[in-house]
Parts: sequence; C-alpha cells; structure tokens
Amino acid sequence: MSQGHHGGGDCPGKRHGGQQAHDAGAAAPSHETYMAGRSIDPLKLSGNEAVADMIDHVYAGSGFNGRRLAEAAQLYRRMIDDGATIAITVSGAMTPIGFSGIFNALMERGFVDFFISTGANLYHDLHRPFDMPVVQGSAEVDDNDLNAKDVVRIYDVFIAGEATLLATDQIIVDVASRMDLSQPFSTARLHHALGTEVLQRAPHPEWSMVATAAKLDVPLYTSSPGDSSIGMNLIVPQLFGRPVNLSPMLDVIETAALVRDADANGVIEIGGGSPKNFYMQTQPTLHQILYDTTKGGHDYFIQLTVDAPHWGGLSGATAAESKSWGKVKDARKNNVVVYSCASITLPLIAQYVLARCKPRKPRRLYTRLDEMVDVLKNNARENATLKGLYPQLFVRKGESHR
Repeated sequence: MSQGHHGGGDCPGKRHGGQQAHDAGAAAPSHETYMAGRSIDPLKLSGNEAVADMIDHVYAGSGFNGRRLAEAAQLYRRMIDDGATIAITVSGAMTPIGFSGIFNALMERGFVDFFISTGANLYHDLHRPFDMPVVQGSAEVDDNDLNAKDVVRIYDVFIAGEATLLATDQIIVDVASRMDLSQPFSTARLHHALGTEVLQRAPHPEWSMVATAAKLDVPLYTSSPGDSSIGMNLIVPQLFGRPVNLSPMLDVIETAALVRDADANGVIEIGGGSPKNFYMQTQPTLHQILYDTTKGGHDYFIQLTVDAPHWGGLSGATAAESKSWGKVKDARKNNVVVYSCASITLPLIAQYVLARCKPRKPRRLYTRLDEMVDVLKNNARENATLKGLYPQLFVRKGESHR
C-alpha cells in the first residue's frame, strides 16, 4: 500500500484508517484511536455520476488502491490550492496513447509548472500535430509481418514507419540545423525550440504538449537526452561539422534552481525510472552537494506505478525511503503511491483537479531560468562550507589558493 498520510478529509497526524502516526518506541495507540477512522459503508453510486464526485464519495470511502486513487487526487488538489510549484515526471509510453491532451489541459489551467520526461514521450508527441499516423492496433499480431509492412508497435498502438517516424525525424533535424548549437544549452532550450516550430508549422499545434509548453513557457526536461529518437537525430548535425553542445549539467543546475526558487514543491510521478530520480535528486543536489540550507525535501509526492518495493527499488525508492535521503520533507505526510496503471489513474486524477480547482495563472518558469540559475550560483559562491571544502574552485585567475 501507499507510504503515508494523504486523504482530503483526514485530520493532521493521522494515517490511513485513522491510525495515529507515532514515533518508533512510543506507546502504541489506544483501541479508540485505531477505530477513529471513517466508517466504511456500502458505497452509493447514485448521485456520484461525475468523476470528481465518484472520487470524493465512492473511491475515498472505500479501501485498497481505490482509496489511494482518491487520496492522490485530493493531494494534487491540495498542492494546487497551496500554491506549490508542481512538476510531472513522465515514464512509459504516455503520449502514444493520447496523454498529450491531458498534459495540455493541466498546463492551460496552471496545474503543472514543469516536466521531466523520457525523450521518447516528447518524440511521439510530435506525430499527431502534423497528422502523422498513430492508430489503435492489437498486441495479438505477427511482429515479423508488421516489420515487413512498415508498421512499428507499442503494445496495442501502431505507428507508421516512413509516414510517421521518418517524417518526424526530418522535422527534428531541420529544427536543430537552424539552432545555435555552438554554446551549451539545456534540454529545456531544445524542447522550447521544437515546440515553437510546432506552433508555427503544424496543422494541429494544440495536440502537442511540446507546443503547449513552448506557448506557456513551461520548461520540459529529458533526464537522458541521448536515449530517444530526439537524441538519435541530433547526431546528424554533430557528424557533419556542427557540434551539438547539449549539456546534461545545465539540466541538473536548472532543475535544482527551479526547486530552490519555489515556496513549496510537489510532484506527480508517472511510473518511475530516470525522470523520477532526476526530479527527486534536486533536493540532495541542494543540501548534500551545495550545502544549501533553503530546502528540506519535497513537500508533496504522488507516484502512479505498477512496480513494487520488494523487488528492490520501486523505480527509485518508496516515498518513505526517499526521506532517508532528504528527498521528501516527511516520510508519512503528503505522500501517496497508487499501485495501478497510469493509463487508468492519471485521467481520473487530472479530471478531478480540473473539476475541483480554480485555474492558476501560468508561472512561465522558462522565462525565469537564467534569473533562478544566477541566484543559485551566487548563493553557492557565498557558501562558507563550499569555500572551506573546495578552496581551489574559488580562486580568481592568476591567484593561488594556497
């Protein structure tokens, strides 16, 4: 089950079922405390036809992962209402099954402020705005025959080879060939350029999360930029005399600066893997590497996963385990893990906040990246602990640190 206190109507300090959180070694809660939770009564579907009502009055009144789903939706609502800077990390094949539309709706309402995604999700996001074929197929097929017929498969999704993949490749290379690649740049800069291109050229830019992010100045990062067709296509200018100075180090710096700048931080982790850890590592980057004292872990954490912790990781560790690294603020509070397929859970959670929350003004964090990075750098330069540990890094040119 999930790792702590979440639900929308729970009292502070309580865990699932009304169990009082207590420190190891403290006296066990009383019988009355254990039995103080919400009564589980037969669920009433009548009157709860709307998705948000189903979540608040049916799922929230039940148990198991139905209840975790409600707690996640209510926690997302709390993130929004509390003014947190919200990230979504995206693993798995989400855009090939149409989730770009969900991400667009959340961006347009101001409910997500930046993304960390696999490159594959951003690559596949570029197909439909240009009317390239992506269709429902079947997992029960002969893949040898698909290959012979120029069709690629993502489980039950079919994508055309030449008409979709090769056509998308050409767009990426065309955009890269017109960018200034000579100076180091982050993946957020690359994706902003791609999104701007989609806005200008695509018949349906409103179908693209990359385009919507560019329009609303929402930074999009990829934690492993070489591990996707976008990165694969960047070898073309690289091989032909135009070195691509795409710098993962700038991504590390910019994401840490985004988190440092926020009053409160929250995340929805779709799956796990590299995007999840890339977001979670921002807190140790600040306090463990830079000795920054402004943060004490992420304030809110939601993960939608089908993984399980007893295999050794849960795609980057449970929320409670993350507390031992200083990645979350509390091991029990404001953390929800929903053990179910995100293709089911994310649309419900997104629909819930779209129905329950007032729109927020877009933060347009992309326009402030340089400013936030400068603040991060200046504070690091003045950090006495860093100066004491690495005096050689603080020496001006021509001077000796001895």
